[in-house]
Amino acid sequence: MEIFKGENIIEFTARFSDDDKCKAYLSELKWDDGFVCRKCGHKKFTQRKGYIRTCNLCKHNESATANTAFHKVKFGIQKAFHITFEMVNSTQSLSAMQVSKRYGISRKTAWLFMHKIRKVLKSSEQYPLDGDVQVDEFTVGGKEEGKQGRSYDSKKKKIVASVQLTKEGKVKCVYAMRIEDYSSKSLQKIFTHHISKTANVFTDKWRGYKPLMSDYNITQKLSDSGRGMPQIHIIIHQIKSWLRTIHSWVHPEHIDSYLDEFVFRINRSIHKNTIFNKVIERVINSNHVSYNDIIVAK
Repeated sequence: MEIFKGENIIEFTARFSDDDKCKAYLSELKWDDGFVCRKCGHKKFTQRKGYIRTCNLCKHNESATANTAFHKVKFGIQKAFHITFEMVNSTQSLSAMQVSKRYGISRKTAWLFMHKIRKVLKSSEQYPLDGDVQVDEFTVGGKEEGKQGRSYDSKKKKIVASVQLTKEGKVKCVYAMRIEDYSSKSLQKIFTHHISKTANVFTDKWRGYKPLMSDYNITQKLSDSGRGMPQIHIIIHQIKSWLRTIHSWVHPEHIDSYLDEFVFRINRSIHKNTIFNKVIERVINSNHVSYNDIIVAK
């Protein structure tokens, strides 16, 4: 099968013009290495209408969408494909309200599906940043009125970001995550999950980084309102713009999901030609995500 390449929405619409064509694409990718029955492990099957495969031994039926992030999608696979395509190819983030109006589904349904896709975009944490790395933290919502520096307002969402630079000083790779506060314990999370201990890390003069120097090669320098580390401050500006285009209040428990979406797109910007197919591969390899897996516990 020829995988879909490119960002042209006309070509995409022509390729995936109905549910059957989308299911066929999923089917080819899902069973690219052969069919194995989830119930009994048998490898022989019978192909049924609608791209359903029936195990020849135990007669278990499995659809192309079963046990994937598209499992039991309520509005059709074609719409699921198109929403996914827009999420990873649009220049700005999409709000659930935009998707609701554009595809004729409820806002709640759009919100849930988009979060399912964000779940599959989460980093595998297998490729830690190395070389020259910049780290800085910030709040979403700006500085407190009449104050300078870090905001300790509990209502503001605190985020720490890191970028790896190329030899030419350009941004190569990005990671970001929500933190509870500016303590060393909170800041250490991004180091543990995303930064190699062999990296040359640059931070501002914030004292929260000092205890981490025993494990990481950290050089502290004056921020100078962002001019000391311009690359990461460009990324911070982009993250803030990204979150603003959601057009709704973002619960703190979901900040990381939006950051995962942003990071995935940035880190694969040089592979935009195959980004949609990469996401579909992740959709297939992920487990079914239910509404209860996503909503915030009351």
